[in-house]
Amino acid sequence: MANYWAIAIGINQYQLFQPLSCAQADAEALEDFLVTEAGFIPKHCLVMTDTSPPIGDRSTYPTKENILLLLEDLAATSWQPEDYLWLFFSGYGVNYKGKDYLMPAEGNPELVQETGIELRSLMQSLQLANLNVLLLLDINRAFGTQADAPVGEETIELAQELQLATILSCQPEQFSHESSELGHGFFTAALLEALRSGNGSNLADLESYLSLIVPKLCHHHWRPIQNPATIIPSRQQVILPKLAMESDFQPEPMIYPEESFAVALAAPPLDDSSKTSAARGEASVNSSQQLKGQKVQKAGGSLVSQPMAETSLGMNTKGRFIPNSSKGYVSRLPANQPSIPFWKQFILWGGGSLLVAGLIAVVFLRNQETFRIKQISSTSPNATVSDRQVENLPSDVSDGLRLRTSPVKLNNQSSAQIASSSQSKKRNQAVLDLAKMSLRQTQASDLSMAIATARKIQSGEPLYEQAQENINIWSQMILDLAEGRAKQRQYASAIAAARLITKDEAPYAKAQAAINLWRLEGKQYVSNKTLLDAANALIKPEQASTYNRAIEVAKKVPADQPGFDTAQKSINNWSEKILDLAKRRAAEGERNAAIATAALVPEETGAYEDAQDAIQKWQKK
Repeated sequence: MANYWAIAIGINQYQLFQPLSCAQADAEALEDFLVTEAGFIPKHCLVMTDTSPPIGDRSTYPTKENILLLLEDLAATSWQPEDYLWLFFSGYGVNYKGKDYLMPAEGNPELVQETGIELRSLMQSLQLANLNVLLLLDINRAFGTQADAPVGEETIELAQELQLATILSCQPEQFSHESSELGHGFFTAALLEALRSGNGSNLADLESYLSLIVPKLCHHHWRPIQNPATIIPSRQQVILPKLAMESDFQPEPMIYPEESFAVALAAPPLDDSSKTSAARGEASVNSSQQLKGQKVQKAGGSLVSQPMAETSLGMNTKGRFIPNSSKGYVSRLPANQPSIPFWKQFILWGGGSLLVAGLIAVVFLRNQETFRIKQISSTSPNATVSDRQVENLPSDVSDGLRLRTSPVKLNNQSSAQIASSSQSKKRNQAVLDLAKMSLRQTQASDLSMAIATARKIQSGEPLYEQAQENINIWSQMILDLAEGRAKQRQYASAIAAARLITKDEAPYAKAQAAINLWRLEGKQYVSNKTLLDAANALIKPEQASTYNRAIEVAKKVPADQPGFDTAQKSINNWSEKILDLAKRRAAEGERNAAIATAALVPEETGAYEDAQDAIQKWQKK
């Protein structure tokens, strides 16, 4: 089941920009709504503001380093493909040399590239993480720097290019406004009201609501017009699954999964399941469409005329149903069950146990010699097994060796195999030590925690040598995990894992070189994937020329970059499509059209020779 995450960043006190009034309140309000009303798990909702408390030993003060480290760490250790992420940023945004940047707390308008967070890089890394992302950006501020172009233009283009759901608080040529009366920015106030009133089940509904309410707020508070910009990806429009609704209330589309409430609340009684099902079934597309405009108008009017109503768990003022704690569990077992006498149970269990033990003993005795041979052959070769060496072997093997009258010479393994066997034993011991700490070898963050624990063992202590050996093995395991992710094109996750390797660890230099390579490959992969998506978009079935144009676009993917193999497969597939169209036209008697179609097959493709043969054949007729 997908997890739901939120990162809310709000910065009031900038070091080099004019302070804002409501950015911090915006971030805190959204986080509070998602936890208290939407059912998000509290530890999955992270806030970064001027005064937000640290998470463990990690600072949440919204500097560039802290923001990027948090994102990379979550990508490496927590996020899974198809998870949902809401990323909210309220603060300053700047466009510098045609690129949009988010400005962290220490952002410098004179050093935008060095101190800002490049939105292109951020959005590409989120796409690589394969998440269902919703970007909410309130970055158009009237007191920003003298930018090269209005901030937001590149972001809109990137969102369309990368197909990321994105909402900007206003159009690039406009500015976002705050209100001390509302206690929020206009955009966030409208967003919260939309979610609380059930007008945020999908991006289309949310866009309609915000486009109506935000300008109303501007008019009511005598501010210049502000129109949110929404980019809806073609792949999906639903933000999150729907909530259950109480049958006594008019159904409204909801966006939060009722499974999320299982973390904090008990499940409803079994007897109520039929009522819940009936409540779900009452909603209809026609009724929701007819009432949509009325709901938006009604909710919008309440937002302008008075502060937003407080909501709480249970039944709120908008008719949203949030399940309360359930009744006590009622057993469905029969009241009176016949009991089996104790002596019968003893005979049954005792007899069964003896039978199983007897079968195990027979199997062991029949294969005892085989077991001994296998264990002897796996011990150190090219050396005589002395009494001292025998003591280090497993008990069953050592007993067998002591029965021999002469030393056993083992010559079955090479020196390379000896080293491999020794390394394997050390790795197995390191994995065993991980399990003792309840940590997983498949999670880079767990391995990093194990390394930190092992470093606490000082030189001279009994387990110091073993701890150092484990550190070397665990750090290599982190690098192996990172390399595996990079092979799967999960570059952001790979980089985040490799960054856990510190300077004191043996693979550090190799990890840093890999990070630099993966950053380059990640950018190339996104760029090439964008090319292939654009090529696919050109294709129109039954039109050979569109396949030809798509092939020309796909050829732009360089041979030494990620995505080249995919491009070549697509090119060959499209050339086959062109040839199939040509053959179909020839079969219909349209020889000239068939020849012209086959001529569109490019020379470098697999179908080229077949196309040329077909052209010669058709020309002879």
